[in-house]
Amino acid sequence: MGLVVAAIAAAAAAIAVAVGAGGGEEPAGISGQAPREPRAGRPPLAYRFGVRDDAESRALLRGARLLEAGRVASAQRAFARFDSLEAKVGAAFASWPNGTVDRLAQLAGLYPRSSLVQLHLGLALFWANDGEADTAWREAEDVEPDSPYALVAEDLLHPQVAPGIPLFAPSAPLPAAVRGRPAAEQLRLLEEGQGRGSAWRLYYGVALQRAGMRVSARRAFDAAVRADPGAAEPLVASAVGRFDKDRPEDAFSRLGPLTRRFPHSASVRFHLGLLLLWTGRLKEARRQLRLAQQVQPGSPLAREAERWLQRLPK
Repeated sequence: MGLVVAAIAAAAAAIAVAVGAGGGEEPAGISGQAPREPRAGRPPLAYRFGVRDDAESRALLRGARLLEAGRVASAQRAFARFDSLEAKVGAAFASWPNGTVDRLAQLAGLYPRSSLVQLHLGLALFWANDGEADTAWREAEDVEPDSPYALVAEDLLHPQVAPGIPLFAPSAPLPAAVRGRPAAEQLRLLEEGQGRGSAWRLYYGVALQRAGMRVSARRAFDAAVRADPGAAEPLVASAVGRFDKDRPEDAFSRLGPLTRRFPHSASVRFHLGLLLLWTGRLKEARRQLRLAQQVQPGSPLAREAERWLQRLPK
């Protein structure tokens, strides 16, 4: 399973690797073991700014890198420049281990609906070997399910599954009017183009997925189904958008029947293979990806299936 995860998520966030690959050790709180001595090092910040690319987000990301490199004083100065909740979390992590857990618990009380705070409280508890880490991560999932921090929390709660979520892959390229623009501008243009048909709704859903907003992405995919109810791709996107590591059957129960309804659709076979990869069913995933090549040879998704097959361990 480790090889599969490495093959399909080589660029996954370092935080998922740090917490999910501890020599087979389960996260504290999941195993039910009593708290032990704090872990070595310091917990990493898991900033996720989506399509934001402003001066503050860049400065805070630089502060996180400084902290990771052990330049604590420089990181503290970077966080002290701002008064945002992200900066407060960074400052709490920079003081590790002195008061970090207490400060994050205070922030959780002040901002009970913040997935950012709950995620980082869980990280601090995990590094302190406190058994409540998974409780905080589940809270991060629940309070803001449409945030990238909820996705990171889900990764930490399911270290045996590939990090992140499978993204829907449209069979046609992004419209020329949108292609090559910054992520935030792409998102805006695709939102404005919702009236142009189901294809634009699909592209908008993918952009929302990439921004970590999977609930909004699901709504966009469902809107594409309503706009073109008989087409395969919107139905596939709607199924893929329902992938959840707590309930993967929500996606599979919708996608599986589409293989009979659309037996010659590369999109159905490709995405079924993708979901199987994410859940570690490598043999069946290979079969579906090969079928994607066979039912529509030479299509963009057939070529994409070939790329995935080449990347998978033999």
